[in-house]
Amino acid sequence: MPFDVQSIDWLAISPVLAVAVAALVVLLADLFLEGARKAVLPWLTLAGLGAGLVLLVPLRADGDDARGTFCSPSGCSYVVTDLTLVLQLVLLGSAVVVVLLSMPMVRADGADGAGDSSEVPGGEYHFLLLSSVTGAVALAGARDLLTLVVALETLSLPAFALVGLRRDGRGGEAALKFFLLSAGATAVLLFGVSLVYGSTGSVHLARIAGELDRLDPKLTHVAATGAVLTMIGFAFKVAAVPFHAWAPDTYRGAPIPVAAYLSVVSKTAGFAGLLLVAGIAFRPYAHLWGPALAVLAAVTMTAGNVAALRQTDAVRLLAWSSIAQSGYVLVPFGTAAGHGEDLADTLPAAVAYLAVYAVMNLGAFAVVTLVARERGGLVADHRGLFRAHPVAALAMAFFLLCLAGIPPGLAGLFAKVTVFQAVIGAGTGWLAVVMAVNVVIGLYYYLAWTAQLFAVEAPGMPPVAGSEGAAGVRTGTAPMPLPLVAALVLTGALGVLLSVAPQLVLRVLTVPGLLG
Repeated sequence: MPFDVQSIDWLAISPVLAVAVAALVVLLADLFLEGARKAVLPWLTLAGLGAGLVLLVPLRADGDDARGTFCSPSGCSYVVTDLTLVLQLVLLGSAVVVVLLSMPMVRADGADGAGDSSEVPGGEYHFLLLSSVTGAVALAGARDLLTLVVALETLSLPAFALVGLRRDGRGGEAALKFFLLSAGATAVLLFGVSLVYGSTGSVHLARIAGELDRLDPKLTHVAATGAVLTMIGFAFKVAAVPFHAWAPDTYRGAPIPVAAYLSVVSKTAGFAGLLLVAGIAFRPYAHLWGPALAVLAAVTMTAGNVAALRQTDAVRLLAWSSIAQSGYVLVPFGTAAGHGEDLADTLPAAVAYLAVYAVMNLGAFAVVTLVARERGGLVADHRGLFRAHPVAALAMAFFLLCLAGIPPGLAGLFAKVTVFQAVIGAGTGWLAVVMAVNVVIGLYYYLAWTAQLFAVEAPGMPPVAGSEGAAGVRTGTAPMPLPLVAALVLTGALGVLLSVAPQLVLRVLTVPGLLG
């Protein structure tokens, strides 16, 4: 009997393939290269990520029509829209910065038993990182529940190993906590997916939305339960309260570049999944999940900001700040009930906020990485940084003010104004008040950290000192590793660009039918 051969749009999936192929190349290179030759691994990683970024260009130039592949009569499993391209741009660009942050940390000589416990083996690190990024990039284009779950697990499984790569007890404990809690969240997600499939008979997101509109009344509660459980699975990935308990300990126990990866790339992918299931599959239930996510947003931003007030460790403070920022990103989801079926009017505000947050948070982690190498990981260790590294201190001040949402951090101010507009437009006044109060709370710890950068160093404080003869540029009393310089320049330039021309983010998001 004849068989139907499914056609594949190779250009549509080319960014995903580029990163996946790069992961295999790094794995083979690590196997065959020895000693100092392994220094080429991070450059192979950057080349793979760069290829993925370049391959976004012909997809954008192809026009505004969506490209679908792996299609069946029920729909397409992978679709490229403007939303997909924006998310993939954020994910791949953020991964490039993470690689730059990690280059001073990764051992290039392939030694297994020697080396500082703060270092990680290069081959394993870059292979796991690229594998995880492959899942994140694929998730942005997924349009059925099975592809979403597979992409999410491809993102998550290598991330567990990345957290535990550093050879100390703290890294192993963080990885174990992350794994156990994530396994529970995945079980909840899969149970929810099974209920949705059982009640609608489809896994394609657009088809699910149509089936929910004409669902048998006997299956209404089953479908609603499945929708709730599915969204809980993604809420864990974005560290929304009360599914946030893993984040502070995991960020603190992981290598700092891995913490940066989890706070930006993993979180952005999680929000992409939440955006797709909420905005497409469960659109008919917007009047139910909208108010629930509004409450979740309020609780998340409040818990994150209040807990951040008490933190003295820089990474833990950024972890709680990241939780608070997740609350801000959830705010447009909470306004969905006021927009009914036209969710494209409000949900793009979440994507715009994610793009700005990614730049600012990665920049802050770049400076934290620098200070941790030379002094320590406390917020107090940043005291007097301006005298030693004036460029890094000014950049950190800019990133913190952007996260706070006050001038001269205009990019952060623009992002928060965009979210406020979505709230006011939907008539959710109480949520706007909660957000305004939390912005004020956040000002305290962001401004306190900024003040530390320009304060006089306390007596007895260890001086900032770089390693003798290290490759770098001298911006103060100590040389700064070139990869960290590149990360600061890249994030700083993007931050200034988004402050001057914020429409770069919104222009591509104001397209009819954005959600596909």
